[in-house]
Amino acid sequence: MKLNRANILCCKSYFGGNIKRAVLQTKLPGGRVQCGTCIRGCSIPPGLTGLCGNYENIDGVLYNVGYGMVSAIESRPIEIKPFFHFWPGSSATTFSGWGCNFLCPWCQNWSLSKARPPKRDTEVIEPEKVIDLALRWGDDGVCASFNEPTVHLEYLLDVFKLAKSRGLYTTMVSNGSLSKDALKLLKEVGLDAINIDIKGCPETYRKYVGISNFGEVLETAKYALELGIHVEAVFLIVTGANDWDSCIEWVLNSHIKYLGVDTPLHINRYYPAYKYTELPTPMSKLVEAYMKAKKMGIKYVYIGNTEYLEFLYTKCPNCGEVLIKRTHYGIISCNLVNGNKCPRCGEEIKLVGFCRV
Repeated sequence: MKLNRANILCCKSYFGGNIKRAVLQTKLPGGRVQCGTCIRGCSIPPGLTGLCGNYENIDGVLYNVGYGMVSAIESRPIEIKPFFHFWPGSSATTFSGWGCNFLCPWCQNWSLSKARPPKRDTEVIEPEKVIDLALRWGDDGVCASFNEPTVHLEYLLDVFKLAKSRGLYTTMVSNGSLSKDALKLLKEVGLDAINIDIKGCPETYRKYVGISNFGEVLETAKYALELGIHVEAVFLIVTGANDWDSCIEWVLNSHIKYLGVDTPLHINRYYPAYKYTELPTPMSKLVEAYMKAKKMGIKYVYIGNTEYLEFLYTKCPNCGEVLIKRTHYGIISCNLVNGNKCPRCGEEIKLVGFCRV
């Protein structure tokens, strides 16, 4: 990973106690350490942290100081992530930590993502506790979500490895900023599926997200597919930030180039949040992008964050038959036969698992 001197972001240390050594780090001159967890590759001086606030250089060694600092944990439907082509109708114990490595001003979960890990007198939820809750709640798997899971790599490795040993699936909802090394480690412990939020075109990443090497997000998404991880993509169309025609076309073309026409695409509606106050995305803009994506050949396209449930339905890309009807929180009916095939024309639908109605 190349050293990015623009990413020397820091805070004074105030942690102590139960921390975990970072699995991806490179020593640099002057006591600095380069973090290898995400594409920022922060170069961190002694006693300071990277942008996300979770990785601290302590005496020339990088530690994850947010390990086990869970900000939220609950049972949630897999559809709400959204995952529409991964065990429809199932549920996952969903957990989050603190902090993020992106700067999006419209963040819906800003109270978690814009905060740094609390001091170490706060209770640490060990991975075993997460799995115990999942089994007690009758969930089918676990999901790292809400804030950016990438910044808790060491915790994810421990939780996911334990989850797989207990027969649970493992998923994460991410901005796609993982380094390829981090993604490979997650695959090795059993990561099953990842939902990647594509923020927009290059201008969006540079102006609003604070990322210039945005191409690495797309390369990471492609690499996930190559590793055999199920991938779905989300494109939140944000008023004034990524909603012009050429930007939308760039996202759709990139989706086809890196992920292919079989990878589900969720086009979601933005609402004002955190520091961004532009009006919500017009429904007409969402439908226009939806129709354009379908015309370009993307087989599974959805519109989320609206009241129109018909845009949540899975339709056969060959004959148009409605196969799975959904609400935002689960499935209403499933019309697949003979190993997830369309009952009308026999088209096989890309789906991991089967419907749980």
